[in-house]
Formats: sequence, structure tokens, C-alpha cells
Amino acid sequence: MSKLAKFAEDNGVKYFMISYTDLFGGQRAKLVPAAAIADMEEDGAGFAGFATWLDLTPAHPDMLAVPDEDAVIQLPWKPEVAWVPADCIMEGEPVEQAPRNVLKKLIAEAAEAGLRVKTGIEAEFFLLTPEGDAISDPFDTAEKPCYDQQAVMRRYDVVAEICDYMLELGWGPYQNDHEDANGQFEMNWDFDDALVTADRHSFFKFMVKSIAEKHGLRATFMPKPIQGLTGNGCHAHISVWDLDGKTNAFAGNAGGQIGEVGLSEQGGYFLGGIMKHAEALAAITNPTVNSYKRINAPRTMSGATWAPNTVTWTGNNRTHMVRVPGPGRFELRLPDGAVNPYLLQAVIIAAGLSGIRSKADPGKRYDIDMYAEGHTVTDAPRLPLNMLDAIRAYDADPELKDMLGNDFSASYIKMKHQEWNSFVSHFSNWEKQHTLDI
Repeated sequence: MSKLAKFAEDNGVKYFMISYTDLFGGQRAKLVPAAAIADMEEDGAGFAGFATWLDLTPAHPDMLAVPDEDAVIQLPWKPEVAWVPADCIMEGEPVEQAPRNVLKKLIAEAAEAGLRVKTGIEAEFFLLTPEGDAISDPFDTAEKPCYDQQAVMRRYDVVAEICDYMLELGWGPYQNDHEDANGQFEMNWDFDDALVTADRHSFFKFMVKSIAEKHGLRATFMPKPIQGLTGNGCHAHISVWDLDGKTNAFAGNAGGQIGEVGLSEQGGYFLGGIMKHAEALAAITNPTVNSYKRINAPRTMSGATWAPNTVTWTGNNRTHMVRVPGPGRFELRLPDGAVNPYLLQAVIIAAGLSGIRSKADPGKRYDIDMYAEGHTVTDAPRLPLNMLDAIRAYDADPELKDMLGNDFSASYIKMKHQEWNSFVSHFSNWEKQHTLDI
């Protein structure tokens, strides 16, 4: 009996969702009856890759999604169904542009260097009306709504149900809060190996949307769904360990400005890689047109965007792109809610390994309030102003493209250019309002 067939028998599972994530972060799945799962486990479920956001044509052969039986998750809200992430293959070879394959390749590269990357993420989301045109809670109107006790309790049924499920799944959730924008929430769970975090991030988005729908609401991770309010970030907390996961390779005292915040020399190099590739990194961490409404936003209603626009790092200070809140880890505050869960982890590892190999200097540490004093920083690069600038920055970074895979990079750049062209060819009301009477 196959591993998933045994899982179905032991847990009362009737169907499996064999799921993969495409280049644009879309989650794709086939619903497979448990009676047929053994064949799928061996051969994979067949997909026409062109029908999703992958750089394939209708002429390509079947793409097979082979389920990773070690990552199966039984749906707590519908236990007769189990979700299982899959690795995409075609004609017996991995599909190199498939995001989970990209991540697994980089995890293997890190392991060859004796490193095990662990991460945690903070995936913020809004709860909107079913139509997505307004905040679902009409009483959530405070000027500074962050940690609002009444507002979080008005959505207790949704938040508690999701948190109960994370407890049931053994994720170690430890806090939930109303975030800085009206209608916005954040739920945190324990950090883990990069692939585990990516799979959980992917499932978390599916779970939050599903539970919101169950309660007659609509959850969105869109970077900036409402003008004037703080956007949805997806901050990543990063540490690197030895292969047994017991010794933190980032923790230490390298001396100087790196050692003062509790990072080792190797941790400083990894951070240096993030800083070195930051402008190109944005094409992955901030992958949509809407993303740049968040990182280049004017002051929001609450008083701060909580998003960076300059390539700087600091100690325990949330106004910079990278924050080092304590010894042995750092927080990358650049990513937003639209980021692909697998590509987020992949690009972090790629940039970090690049930094270690080249002994990259992270540059000067700035211990200022970037929102109030950012104009005084004249020698730090600005983050891209829009998606096109980010794509161009990525295309101009051959080292990062090579680290993520040239096949992947070519496909990603091609499809993101197509997305940008679709955007700029769209005829908007703004154009009419500003040009009709010229």
C-alpha cells in the first residue's frame, strides 16, 4: 500500500488535492479520490501547463505533478480531504521553472555548503466584503487600528477558527492581532525549514481564504487593496543553521557593526547578499503592479506605511528594509502579500548564498528613523518605483538569475513583461479624467 493510500485509510480521507503553485503564485490542484492516489503518487497527476501561469505552450506534453507524501496536510475544516504539494515534472525531468523545484534546488545547494536555512513569515491579510470592495467590518474605523481589541474580537470567529486549525496541525501558532490598517490581520506561527515554511505559507493562504468564505467574507493578501491604508506585507525572519539544525550559524560576534547586533561573520555575508541583490530581489518579493503602491506609498492614515523604499539595514528598527531584532537572525521587511511562497524562500537563499560566496559587505548600518530622516541618506540605492523597473533590475543581475536558474529566470522575466504590457495597454479612468479636456 502506498504512503498516501495508507494515510487515507488511517485518517478517513476520501480525496486528495494534488497542488502546485505556478509562476504568478496561483494555486492549482486536481481532486483525486483516495482509491486512485497510489497511481498518482507514483506517476503524478496530469496538467496542461499552458493553462496556468507557466511559460509553456499548448504543444508541450503533459506536465505531471508528483505529490510529496511527506508534506500532506489533512484539511481541518473538511477532514475527508487532504492537501498535498507536488513537484512538477515533464517527460521524466523536473520542470525547472516550477517554483517548488526552484526552491528545492537552492535548499540542496545550501546543504552542500553545510547550511540549513530556517525562516518564519508574517502573512498579513484583509477581511473584506464578498465583492472585495469594502472592509467587512463597518465599525473598524479607528485612525490607529493596530492591536484594536474590539476589532479583533468582532472577527474572533474567523481568527480563532484559523488559529485552532494551526494548533491542530502542530504549527505552533503563538499570536494573532489586528494589524495597522482597518480590516487587516496577522497570524504568526513557528519558524521552520524553508521548504516547510513555504508549504505552510501556501496552505495558510488557501486556509484563510476558505475560512473567510465559510463566514461570508473575502480574504485578500493583495499588497495594497485599499488606498490610503497600510498594505499587506509578508515579512520574512531568516536564520541559518548547521545541517543538524542545532547550531545557529548566524549567531555570534563578528565585531564592528555586524557583531554589535549579534550576527556572526557568515551572517553578515548572508545579509550582504540580500543588500547586494535588493533591487533585483524586488521582482520576486514584490511581484505585481500593485506591489509598488505599498513600498512607494505616501503616509498612510495610521501615520506610517511600515514598508521600505530604500536599501538600508539596521538593528531593532522597523523603518528599514532589513531589521536585526536580536542575535542570530534578521527580518526582511520587503516582501508583500502577493509574493510566491516558494520563490520568496528561493530568492532569500539565492541572495544569501551569493553573499557568503563573495563575502559581501552589507554596507553601513543606519540607526535612524527612515520615515523622518530618510532624506539624509544619500548613498543608499532606492528600491524600484514600479514592476517594470524591478523586472529590469532582475534582468540586469546575472548572478541572481543564475542562482535561481536561467530557465526559470528567462520564463519569469518573459511572463512578467507580458503582465506589464497588459497593464500599460489597459485604458483607465485616470487617463480620461486627466486628458479628456486637454
